[in-house]
Amino acid sequence: MTQSAAACQGPQPSNLALFRQRLPRKPYHTDRFGDGLRIRDVQKALTSRYIQFNGPTHCYWLVYDIDRNGAVLDWYDRGAPPPTIVAQNPDNGHAHLIYGLEVPVRTAPDGKSGPLRYAAAVDCALRDILGADIGYAGLVCKNPLHPHWRVTEWETRLYTLGDLDSWLDLNSYSDRRKRLPDYGLGRNCTLFEKLRLWAYKAIRQGWPDADRWYEAVLTRARAYNDFESPLSENEVRATAKSVAKWTHRNLSDDGFRALQAERGRAGGKASRGGGRPLGKNLLKSDVYESVVTLKNSGMSNRSIAEKLGVSASTVFRYLQDRKNKGAP
Repeated sequence: MTQSAAACQGPQPSNLALFRQRLPRKPYHTDRFGDGLRIRDVQKALTSRYIQFNGPTHCYWLVYDIDRNGAVLDWYDRGAPPPTIVAQNPDNGHAHLIYGLEVPVRTAPDGKSGPLRYAAAVDCALRDILGADIGYAGLVCKNPLHPHWRVTEWETRLYTLGDLDSWLDLNSYSDRRKRLPDYGLGRNCTLFEKLRLWAYKAIRQGWPDADRWYEAVLTRARAYNDFESPLSENEVRATAKSVAKWTHRNLSDDGFRALQAERGRAGGKASRGGGRPLGKNLLKSDVYESVVTLKNSGMSNRSIAEKLGVSASTVFRYLQDRKNKGAP
């Protein structure tokens, strides 16, 4: 079951080969953290002891830093799922436990927020059961294709999130109203939620052009990336780009002014006793846009339904449809 990474010049076990295939095109890498991280072509980066294992938009591997002697088997004693790959330091027994996902989770915010939140909950719970280092930044890991490390493969089959869930207790992370811990994928969720809520309001303060708006969103994203172990610059840029693009396209000055005018006309009619609720005066597509805009402004579903004169179930259905389309 154990195979040294020194044999990587010959035929590789399937998951080590997959690890190589999934690496970013130009990953961060280093031999010693004191020298800082460099970015180079993957072929050159592979000669380093530490390498970036996930890109800024997808999570293929969940990696945990175990700073205890005997980490290669410690997971078994804790009742955790067997890792896909373990890269162990032969000098002190510390290791990185690497879990491969069958279907990668899209971490860029144009992906579905539900799967990302679920993956983040699994990530947090797995870290808990393993007793892994919460200060681990999760950007680079011990390169299992480098001969310096003692490499072991355990589970040959890649995991689904459901597979990992069956080993874990997610009760502490199931309440979507609560913020996830600021490590692992929880940081991606927190950054996206804080950034999009800020952007929905901030874009109305001048309606800047696309380039200026992106710079403003990126500046704010960097400020929000104040975690104890911050996300990489590439991940922050990917999140800022997605939020800036969606808000600039969907929350335009003209669209917001038209909604405000329509709300004003409806309010005037209602005050004279001769008007109908706003939703009765709009086409279905207009109601949809009004629901989205009012939700983005911070109104509750019930308040939106009362304002537009539609049912609460209609508001819920429109918002669910928007979420399924991947909008922030």
